[in-house]
Amino acid sequence: MEEKRTDGRQDVAAIAAAADFENAFRAHFASVYRFIARRVGADLAEDLAAEVFATAYRRRDSYEPSRGSLRSWLYGIAANVVRGHWRDEQQLLELDARMGAPATEAAFADAADDRVIAAALAPRIAGALAALNPDQRDVLLLYAWAELSHEEIAAALGIAQGTARSRLSRARAALRAHLGEFDFNLWTFKESGHA
Repeated sequence: MEEKRTDGRQDVAAIAAAADFENAFRAHFASVYRFIARRVGADLAEDLAAEVFATAYRRRDSYEPSRGSLRSWLYGIAANVVRGHWRDEQQLLELDARMGAPATEAAFADAADDRVIAAALAPRIAGALAALNPDQRDVLLLYAWAELSHEEIAAALGIAQGTARSRLSRARAALRAHLGEFDFNLWTFKESGHA
């Protein structure tokens, strides 16, 4: 019985393609990671950078060197992955804003409980955050949630300290315009007619 042979050229081509991809990964992963980290922060950047290369591997047959360098093709994929991440985040913020707080007796029985206040305010705050542009939202969340200083925010986003300060100022102004008399220190809305 004769053994079926595979075409040796296909094997060589597959090995060459795998080696080319591995070389591309080694050559470009660090720079793609840095680009993404500047957009979304270091914690998420590794996952998104891995997604870029997984997408590139799946779509490797669509790469056309005549249309641009491998580097520019990878950065195009990276920009789309980051854009998709922001779109997903925006949709989640809008969903949180639409859902509102569950109306339970316990939610209003103890107004001093921080969790109840947060649950009641979450939809309004999520809506206000969704209304910010991504640059303002990034700076505000790095300041409020990650508790980074202006200098740390500037370093994290790769922007000047003055830019970080002005974006934070504009984000706060936009939140005030959207939320009205919200006291960020107490996480409450000031009632009209009260000092």
